[in-house]
This record gives sequence, structure tokens and C-alpha cells, in this order.
Amino acid sequence: MKPQHIWEPPIGWSCSRGIWALGVIALMLYAGGRILWPDVGSSAETTMALLGLVMVLVQGQGIRSSAALWLLLAAVMVQVLSWTLGYFHHPQWVADNPEVDRLAKLFIFIAVAWWLGGSTRNTLLVWGLAVIALLLSSVVQGDGLQEWLRGLEGHRVGFGVRNYQHGAMLFGVALLGLAVFAPRIVAPGRWRAARISGWCLMFLLTVIAVLIGQTRAVWLALALALPFMLVVWLLNTRLLGDGRRPNRRCLLVGGGMALLVVLGAGSLLKGPIVERVGKESQVINMLLEGDVEEMPYTSIGIRIHTWQAALEWIQERPLVGWGGTGRSLVIEHTPWLPESVKEVFGHLHNYFLEIWVAYGLIGLALIAALASWVGMATWRAWRGGVLPGDMALFGAGFFLYWIVVNQFESYNSFWTGVYVHNLVVGGLVTHYWRWQRDARAGDHLAERSGR
Repeated sequence: MKPQHIWEPPIGWSCSRGIWALGVIALMLYAGGRILWPDVGSSAETTMALLGLVMVLVQGQGIRSSAALWLLLAAVMVQVLSWTLGYFHHPQWVADNPEVDRLAKLFIFIAVAWWLGGSTRNTLLVWGLAVIALLLSSVVQGDGLQEWLRGLEGHRVGFGVRNYQHGAMLFGVALLGLAVFAPRIVAPGRWRAARISGWCLMFLLTVIAVLIGQTRAVWLALALALPFMLVVWLLNTRLLGDGRRPNRRCLLVGGGMALLVVLGAGSLLKGPIVERVGKESQVINMLLEGDVEEMPYTSIGIRIHTWQAALEWIQERPLVGWGGTGRSLVIEHTPWLPESVKEVFGHLHNYFLEIWVAYGLIGLALIAALASWVGMATWRAWRGGVLPGDMALFGAGFFLYWIVVNQFESYNSFWTGVYVHNLVVGGLVTHYWRWQRDARAGDHLAERSGR
């Protein structure tokens, strides 16, 4: 029996050993350090992304013709086009350059997928490292343990990650992963007791973090994504593990315990949760009645008013948008928005509206094309037997979660969202590239056998 490597070599493609080691180290520093040590993680991100893209272009035979590379090129062209047309239409408001990194940074997953090497083991290792780093950062950043204690007392906390919404979003993604991969983590084998204990602790802390983060969009996204994943799994048990019929008794017991944890934590924090959910009921009622003009500038009210302003700007340039600075133009130059909003906010709390304002319908079409391609790639890799079912299920749940949370906060416009997006999508796409290589090899073998 061959010894199992901690980090597996690439499956289906080759890379120079020294460069491979450098890229893998950079990826690990990015996954573990982007939250825990931002300066180190940011430098690692740049190294990993640039070196990975170069290696895909130089040594990625077959991969370099992937739709991901063409979509990256399209993203650059969309930004250049919008900036160029904006330069002739409103030169006083355009940036000095097209700032192509605004969309290009969403394609760092290409490098992530390359360094993961088509390996499920590598992917799970990187995702697990990111979750552990998130938990550690909540203790060493911000006010550390004091922030957890304040949260348990009913105060809203953000764990030192940009602001409240971003910390809660990160823990929401971690909760999805811990829920989906629970059967894999607690499966029989070496160190089972330690694995079960570690999972229980991380799950408990993650549930509490999501609750004390008090971000309603995250609660809504989880309330939709978790039942959705459960329904998908019930409809097709192949989506759990490696296709073998799961031990339903163990799953029911584990699911019941997890539910008890959620209910227990919810009961402990019942007061703050109820207050947070019902805090803007009056504003929601005004929205349902169509009384937008009189809506106060509360958390929800600010979003509604700025979205209304964004739609006015979109109507003027619906196809190509206003360029990369579009979101700030809406806030700064909409005359009827109050100065208090202009002084505090510089974005629209809705990623898709921001894309529409900045790059028009062609920008939205690009994002839709990227999402469609990733979805198709995930499906094909799973159907081809390369992507494990639980990873496919996580990808589906994450897709729904990500759409919902980005309706209320522009996560993909900030490093937190870019970080999550690239790690998750990179883990899915690396399996797709491996499936493509396997499929080509099978076709080639069939051709030779038929001669």
C-alpha cells in the first residue's frame, strides 16, 4: 500500500516540482493567512494568482483553452469598453485607468484550481484550513474573546473582519461546509474520536458566531440553503459521500444533535434574535405598501433608497454602464440622497446592482455566464464520478447562499467575498479540469482500440 501524501501531486496535469512547491505554499498561506494574517495572506494571494495563471498558460495543455480563460478575457474587455465609452461621455467621472482588477479578481479561482491539482484531498485540506483560520482569527483579532462574550450578552459583533456583515457571512459559509461534510468528518477510521470532538466544537462555535453576528441576510440565506441541500440529498442519496448508501440512523442522530445545538444556541440568544428580526418591521410594512418616499433611512431604508437611485442611473446607460466607479457615482451625485448617507456609504449593498451600474447589461451577462459555466462544470464533474457527491452538494448550497447574501451586501466587491468565491469555485473547477482530462484520455484510448 502506497503511503498517502499530505498534499497530493497534480492529477491529470504536470508542473515543475520547484514551481509546484512554491505555488502550493502560496496557496496555503492565502487560505490560512488571508483572514488570520492579512498582510501575509494578501502577498501570498498575489504570488499564487500570478504564478498560477502563468503556469496554466505555459503548462496547462487543454486547460488553457478552458472557458474560464475566455471569460477572464471577456471580463477585461467589458471593463475596458465601459471605461472607454465613459471617457468620451463623462470624462470628469472616470478613473485614470479601466481598473480591470475589479472583475478580474473573481478569476483568481483559475490559479486556485491549478494548485489544487484536481485532488479532492487537497481541496478539503484548503477548505478546512480556511475554516480553522477563521475560528482562530475570531479569537486573536478585534477584541478577541471579549467580543465573543459581548455577543453572548446580546451585542452584535463582527470578529474584527471588516464589519458585522462580513464576519457573519464568513461563518455562514463555514456552517454550510461543516453541515455538508459532517458524515465525512465523523466516518469510521483513524482519530475518529478526535475528529468528532473537533467537529462538535467547530459546529457549536460557528452556530453561535452566525447568531451573534446578527446579520439578517445571512440568516435568510442559511434558512434557504440548508433546507435546499437537505431536499436535494433526500432526492438523491448519491450526493452524500462516495455514492454508497449512507447510514441513515447515524445521520438522523447526528442531524438531531446538530438541531439541538442550533435550538439551544437560539434559545440562549432569543432576545437579541427576536429584536433584530423585528427591528425594522415598520420599514418592511412601508415597503410592502409601496410607501418608499417616506421610508426612513434605517438599515433597510438606506438600501431601498440607494437601490432606487441606482435604477435611475441604470436607465441612462443600461448597456455599458458608468465604469468601475459607478457605485460611488450613484451615492455621491444623486441630489436627493441626504448628506448623512453620502458621508458614510460608498457602495450599494447589492453586488448585482453594482455590476449593472458599472458595466451595464454586458457586465451582468458576464457574471451570469460565469455562474452558468461553474454550475455546468460542477454538474459534469459529479456526473463523471470525479467530484464527490458531498462536494457537489456543498457547491449547490453555496450557490444559493451566495446569490442571497449578495443581494443585501456587495461581498464580491470586497476581499472577503473574493476570498470565499475563489476558494470555493477553485475547489469545484479543479475537479472539472480533472474530469476533462480523464474524458479526453478515455476518448483517446477508445480511438486506439477501435483501429
